[in-house]
Amino acid sequence: MASQLHPAAHDSKNKRWNQTILLSIQIIGIVYGQLSTAPLYVFGTMRAQDLESEEVVYELFSFIFWTLTTISLIKYAIIVLKADDKGEGGIFALYSLLCRNAKVGLLPCDRTTDEVVLFEETTTPSSKINTDSKARRAIEKHKSCHYLILFLALFGSCMTIGAAVLTPALSVLSASYGVQRSLSDLAQLFSSSQHTRDSVSNVLQKYVPVPSACVILIGLFVLQPCGTHKIGFMFAPIIAVWLLFVGVVGACNIFIWDVKIIYKISPLYLFKFVRNIDVKRWRLLGSAILCAAGSEAMFAGLGHFSKKSIKITFICLIYPLLVICYAGQAAYISKNLNTRDFNHLSQSVPRPSKHVFIVLSLLSSAVGSQATITASFSIINQCLALNCFPRVKVIHTSKTIHGQIYISDVNWLLMIFSLAVTVGFRDMVKIGNATSLAIICGMLVTTSLMSLIIALYWEKNLMISACFLLCFGLVEVAYFSACMLQFHKGAWYLVVLLVVSMTVMLSWHYGTVKKYEFDLQNKVSTEWLIDVSPGLGISRVAGIGFIYTDIVAGIPAFFSHFITNLPAFHQVLIMVSFKSMPVPHVPESERYLIGRIGPKYYKIYRCIVRYGYCDNNIRDTSDFEEKIIGAIGEFISIEQMSDIESMVSAEEKMMIVGNSSDGNALVPLMNDETCNEVSITNEAQISPAVIEENDHALLASSSSCNKRKKVRFMLPPASSSPKMGESVRKELLELIDARESGSAYFLGQSHLVVRDGSNYLKRFLIMVFRFFEKNGREPPVALKIPHAALVEVGMICTI
Repeated sequence: MASQLHPAAHDSKNKRWNQTILLSIQIIGIVYGQLSTAPLYVFGTMRAQDLESEEVVYELFSFIFWTLTTISLIKYAIIVLKADDKGEGGIFALYSLLCRNAKVGLLPCDRTTDEVVLFEETTTPSSKINTDSKARRAIEKHKSCHYLILFLALFGSCMTIGAAVLTPALSVLSASYGVQRSLSDLAQLFSSSQHTRDSVSNVLQKYVPVPSACVILIGLFVLQPCGTHKIGFMFAPIIAVWLLFVGVVGACNIFIWDVKIIYKISPLYLFKFVRNIDVKRWRLLGSAILCAAGSEAMFAGLGHFSKKSIKITFICLIYPLLVICYAGQAAYISKNLNTRDFNHLSQSVPRPSKHVFIVLSLLSSAVGSQATITASFSIINQCLALNCFPRVKVIHTSKTIHGQIYISDVNWLLMIFSLAVTVGFRDMVKIGNATSLAIICGMLVTTSLMSLIIALYWEKNLMISACFLLCFGLVEVAYFSACMLQFHKGAWYLVVLLVVSMTVMLSWHYGTVKKYEFDLQNKVSTEWLIDVSPGLGISRVAGIGFIYTDIVAGIPAFFSHFITNLPAFHQVLIMVSFKSMPVPHVPESERYLIGRIGPKYYKIYRCIVRYGYCDNNIRDTSDFEEKIIGAIGEFISIEQMSDIESMVSAEEKMMIVGNSSDGNALVPLMNDETCNEVSITNEAQISPAVIEENDHALLASSSSCNKRKKVRFMLPPASSSPKMGESVRKELLELIDARESGSAYFLGQSHLVVRDGSNYLKRFLIMVFRFFEKNGREPPVALKIPHAALVEVGMICTI
């Protein structure tokens, strides 16, 4: 038996390694593009007059080496990558870990979802909770800590978005200036007049860098719909060739100009730099931190690739080649301080290879921006799931790797802002100052959240957490202070981007929470529906009514308002709620939480659909309704077989059920017949003044559409389900009949209105929220609903 299993295990191991190698190839072009192209602008964004001596160059090279080693290698590649959230990385992955393990979440939540989260945490071995932790109790007790942690997560997300705007502009513009210098050199060969040479050089400097950079930027963002997988294979060879090229050039410069440059990595040069510090020298560190640009993308892009492939590629390829490249460039600069543009990478390239360098730099600069663009897509997708960003359409570009996504609206906005930066500044030094500030701010946020992860999630000693915070935090604070010295020279633009993106995120989160709180405060109990409905003379019409609501307990206010004025509802009612969980993915077998409202003969069910912040949008799928029907059928079958009476109590106890595709309760049948829908009003805004007693014809007419469904259900043969009782078969048959009669969909439309006398900040946040709600994408739940069967009930939410 063992000999038979051995080949299979060997094949599985080979398959895993093959996949790791394949991902490692893609990673070069996606994750490490920014790190690999940083040599284009690290020394290039330093003012030439500040590089006044060989000693300064040696000290800066030492800073670059130790920054790459401490931040990129030790902090990110070795430590931070271990803090993944079930394979997902990024700032919101850290935030979700804290939400689950320290209960610091401020996202809409109530009793039922709290119980679900508690159930998952106690049944997941990796999510143990130490109730005796003083740090955890202190953080859970103070609400201000919750707001601070959420602010840090949103602030770090805004920095990632800011880097996605600035990095493409910086990397492409730096390569375009290389093209301009190359053309100027060619012009020198064809003209003997110094005046003509200067005129041509000035014209080239004015008209070549910015237009060519804009063309390349447009091409880069136009390629994004291809998806990470295709872009990775397109870009990986370019970055691989680029890395090998600059590595060889760096090695040549070391041997040609200064073989002893390797000894300059000694920490003694760091102390010399600090000992002789002044404002002019300290300002240079703002450019030195750019060598670590893209380190955050290693963690943020974890959902696109595997942890092993990211580590292997960085340690074995990226890190050594970059060190050689920076060493060679420092060796050249130290011996050529009096030449023109000596601090630009293109000048250190040997003349025979200069034209090859120009072509490679143009291609690789476009590729280098891919890491921040990919990271911004991942971050915004996580913000969407956690109700911190307006609704946009997320396209999953890979069927096997869930994290590979594309967001069209965000892509074009990034392109517009990046082009605006390029045309507006036209100076890579100013753009580099803003980029440095974005990078270091993102690193500071990761360091802060990571220190909490060490104490609260990994449950290490508080001293270890404090050491992590101090060791990396002090280094990053030093770089931050250097970046702030350049605030008036371009870094201010990052603050503009921060204000815009933070306003959007905070207003959307604030408006979402306020709407949810209004729904919670105005919901009615399930007893109201049971006790009051007989007195209202409510009639039941054929079909299924899907009631979409954010609350997961009680009856939503808009539906009670509806049936009070229109005393009729469907033969079967299903209250559907969508709840985002602070986990990357919710398995299909644990996605649906089903319960019953009231006695069995009422045939009212509740279905909570749970999803993670990296799951595909399940509401956009065409078979979503069929999955809910199947899950309820499975619930009815399990409820009877298990004889769990508490499941039908007034407390609305709920049960986790999987996908019913196994056919234990309802057997799906494919049916290609089309339906003949009855045309009725698309939207019905319910108002007491216009509703009459016989208006329940609206329900009947909405139920009459969709008579024939693409997917139909039938009961399994009695022989295959001998334990299924007659009462269960009868209830399942009634569910099938209701399904065949048609479906109607009820949506509550809550309109936020601010009370008179409210402060200006509250008014402003609600105004921004309403703007994006009105002009943004439709609620995902409504996208697949036939308009003829949709009933919208409007309510005013005064806050």
